[in-house]
Amino acid sequence: MVGHVFPFASILMQGIAYAKTSQETPMKSSAQQAIRDVQHFGEEGGVVPVIDVASTSTFLDPKDMERTFMGELQGCYLYSRHSNPTVNIFGLKIAAMEAAEAALGVASGMAAIACAVEQIFRNAGVSGGHIVTSRTVYGGTYALFKNILPTRGLQVSFVEATDLKAIEAAIRPDTKVLYAETLSNPLLAVSDIRAMAALCKKHNLKLVIDNTFAPMMVRPLELGADVVVHSCTKYISGASDFIAGAIAGSQDFIASLIDVNTGVVMLTGPVMDPRVAHELYMRMDHLGVRMKAHSQTSLFIAKNMAKEKLPVIYPGLENHAQHGLLKTMIDGSIGFGGILTLECADADQARLLATKLQDEKFGLYAVSLGFARTLMSCSAKSTSSEIPENERKEIGLSEGLLRFSIGYTGDDQVMWERFMKCYRSVVE
Repeated sequence: MVGHVFPFASILMQGIAYAKTSQETPMKSSAQQAIRDVQHFGEEGGVVPVIDVASTSTFLDPKDMERTFMGELQGCYLYSRHSNPTVNIFGLKIAAMEAAEAALGVASGMAAIACAVEQIFRNAGVSGGHIVTSRTVYGGTYALFKNILPTRGLQVSFVEATDLKAIEAAIRPDTKVLYAETLSNPLLAVSDIRAMAALCKKHNLKLVIDNTFAPMMVRPLELGADVVVHSCTKYISGASDFIAGAIAGSQDFIASLIDVNTGVVMLTGPVMDPRVAHELYMRMDHLGVRMKAHSQTSLFIAKNMAKEKLPVIYPGLENHAQHGLLKTMIDGSIGFGGILTLECADADQARLLATKLQDEKFGLYAVSLGFARTLMSCSAKSTSSEIPENERKEIGLSEGLLRFSIGYTGDDQVMWERFMKCYRSVVE
């Protein structure tokens, strides 16, 4: 018999609880409903799970420990770098949100990206290979793909994600992964996930989608993606107080990440702290409410910017190039997300406007997104600075682009008036 800190949690780790939920609740149900359908009953009947901080777990039979290390025994707790009850129940909620068989919390969004991609190649049994990725991605992702993965034997081709012909032309015999963001950071181009999935099926690739900008809005796995990654630091946290990430996909893929012999998460160690997992678990119940609030305020601000003929980009506006495409993919009850951009004349004007907006309490000049208050940053000088200047120009990322992560605190009309006061003082 195997000794567990929480015997019931061992069942959860195997995905049985989620499998039951997914059978009772149609996969087309909302992400919010799926999250609510995941219930955890505490060891003493508590309505919320306890935090299991143990780094190691007891085996009643020494042979079971040996079998676990050999991969012959599943569903038990060994060591928290391998599996932790609190992290696992957080994974259940991520899985429910993404309509996935399973999910795993990790230490950061970058850890989620790096581990997911590397595990796909490891599972394929190859030591090298090729990735096709969107050329407009988060700067950290770009730097990982451009500067780190090639040193590990993985070659990367950067293409325009909205150009399906360019994507297919870049595919090689050794290509294993197509990577893209649901909404590109920071230009907000929309990936046609269904079409990308069809290409991947045709060429036997795995489609990995970063869904950080669109939790609750879009469920890439239902559109044909194989793996979804998140920076939980952003909307899932909602308070800009944690660094965390998550990976969602098939039960087999998630299990492979923590395999004691070949699991990238297990062997490189970017595991999620159970205290962080518990906090995020608690916050996911109101993620849908927060995403709606972000979307509603963003749409209000974006529409007013458009009325004033300001150069705004927001996927909820009908003049957005992929507005119609996004409408076919989103949960309409959530909205179009909380990110918009404004084109300023140059970096100096963008910085000046952001400074005035901060002084007037419209928002805060800071990187990241998903906070309750509005955050502003000049992408070319911050979160996209890893992309070389010539490439930024090619993709249309100017130095004057000001990215807004619109918060939901305060009255929308008051915030709009503050914005226009600052904008007029800078531009006029």
